[in-house]
Amino acid sequence: MTKPPKTQQNNNRNKNHKAGLKEIIEHNNSIQPNNDLLETLKIAIPQFFDQDGIFKRDKFDEELNEKNATESRDGYKLNFIGKDYARLQTSRHSATMITPDTKHNSKTENKNSKNIFITGDNLEALRHLQNAYAGKIKMIYIDPPYNTGKEFTYNDTFEFNDEQLKSALGYNDYEIARLKSLQEKSSHSAWLTFMYPRLKLAQKLLSNDGVIFVSIDDNEQANLKLLLDDVFGEGNFVATIIWQKKFSPQNDATYFSNMHDFILCYAKKAKQSKDDTGFDRILLTRDKIPDNYSNPDNDPKGLWSSGDFTAEGPTENCIYEIIAPNGTRHIPPIGKRWVYNKENYERLRIENRFWFGRNGDAFPRLKRYWCEVQQGMVPNTIWFYEDVGHTQEAKQETNKLFASPVFDFPKPVRLIEYILKIASKESDIILDFFAGSGTTAHAVMQLNAEDGGDRQFIMVQLDESVPVDSEARKAGYETIDAIARERIKRAAAKIRGDKGLALSEKFDGGFKHYRLVTPEVKLLDKISEFDPSDKLLFASDMLEPFSYKQSGTSGIDTLLTTWLIDDGYQFDVTILTKKFDDYTAYYAEDSATLYLLQPNFNTTALKELLNQIGKNELTVNTIIIYIYSFDFETMHELKSNIKNNLDNPPTIICRG
Repeated sequence: MTKPPKTQQNNNRNKNHKAGLKEIIEHNNSIQPNNDLLETLKIAIPQFFDQDGIFKRDKFDEELNEKNATESRDGYKLNFIGKDYARLQTSRHSATMITPDTKHNSKTENKNSKNIFITGDNLEALRHLQNAYAGKIKMIYIDPPYNTGKEFTYNDTFEFNDEQLKSALGYNDYEIARLKSLQEKSSHSAWLTFMYPRLKLAQKLLSNDGVIFVSIDDNEQANLKLLLDDVFGEGNFVATIIWQKKFSPQNDATYFSNMHDFILCYAKKAKQSKDDTGFDRILLTRDKIPDNYSNPDNDPKGLWSSGDFTAEGPTENCIYEIIAPNGTRHIPPIGKRWVYNKENYERLRIENRFWFGRNGDAFPRLKRYWCEVQQGMVPNTIWFYEDVGHTQEAKQETNKLFASPVFDFPKPVRLIEYILKIASKESDIILDFFAGSGTTAHAVMQLNAEDGGDRQFIMVQLDESVPVDSEARKAGYETIDAIARERIKRAAAKIRGDKGLALSEKFDGGFKHYRLVTPEVKLLDKISEFDPSDKLLFASDMLEPFSYKQSGTSGIDTLLTTWLIDDGYQFDVTILTKKFDDYTAYYAEDSATLYLLQPNFNTTALKELLNQIGKNELTVNTIIIYIYSFDFETMHELKSNIKNNLDNPPTIICRG
């Protein structure tokens, strides 16, 4: 089980987080494009902010001058219509609720699973994940829609009205009209506006040694490179990988047969030195032995390759005579030297580390044994289909699982599994917020089955409708997320049925499912009109809109799940129920936080709560209250008794 944050950390989160829907809406209506940057700076360099949270620009500039900081003044940067708006989106808090799929999650194969599948808008999902998973994700792989004119049109809902845009961005009517012209378009600006906030939020989720891989084709490869430079920093660029996606050319192509796609890789924090091991995991261990490894002298240490034993530049103690096994004498060529001095050479000679050719007379070459290549081969930037699969293979994989072609452009499992081997270890968390057909989840389970790992996946996929006349619709699947979830189930069953795999006891072939739900307008109206003195407002009508009857989910389930994630708990946290007479509360033990969400809290329940805390039967540091379940009198009674009757009263946080 992943533990929640420590008490102090959790309390800090509670103080800073906009706790309820009403506060979130107020925040979202007042943000500026640089809010996100300022919040980051407050954490990183608090000395440049005054007590009111105002950035001291003059002090910052003065410090830069004093420290002789080098500035880049070339003026080179990425600009596009919608960039300011995209920055504005990054600072918004999510106003959606996280609804657990209670029926699915309670099944035997899912109830203890750490894998997560979220149905909903990935921008909203990334906003929710910030509090619980920031700095926790080791690897992100995404396959966003390619901007071919068919796969992508910008359909994000504009989250601000014209007056808010004028206030936040300083836009005039013409600029607002230009921004809104992106809607339903597939232009470069529209695609970049769509991708920018998602990548900004994704960057925050990566651990310091984390990496992101993004698949793309020629339509946006150049723009994506600039965008990733902007978001991650040019210094954190790792590689542009060419993946050979097809195994046979298209002879009817107009100019060239398109045989490849690109995969761009960036690090959260690129390797700074040889001693910095943060990105060493990029090295790949694999069974395929390169052709240059052999064993012509039957060395008992096994296969080896050889390298030149000379180097540039004269060094006196590295220039000496070497006598080959047949008596031939060798000295370094003019201007060169041996790699090691004579003492180290003689030690290595005793260890049979040199190859003098089959006749024993050649220049010495230094052996490198395959068994000593502990982390395998450094992967190159061209990936051939023989090693990582191709698009036809990917289609065959999904067709076999479903017995019909339900998905048009899946990625091969071998491709994602190869990336996982490069960039993850056995207990890492893997995120894919363009889940598509669910290949990443399939690959995570497959690799865990092969190496005994317990990597966890988080998949996010919009419940986008499939075409009415598609094979997927004929097979009974109405949305893409439904295909992905079914693919995960079938892939897990296939892996379990593979007689060639001895599965570890910790193999996880299940997943928890959650939906992102936008509160109904009538609930938002009730919230805005809420009067704590009006007892008629209280009862289940302030919780019922959060329920999801199709999956057996109550409003309490939704509210508690949403608040736990927003408070920094991960999805696999264990929450206890606590009874105070007939009243049920919810308790996060590690942080000693008590959630009072249910209506009908009364004097008897209050007395029992005070009694358990007073007798040290229950430790409570924080009480979080859903204010719409408490009328004015009940709230007042609770607060006054907590304050006056306990020696160390817990902090009370009210959320609307």
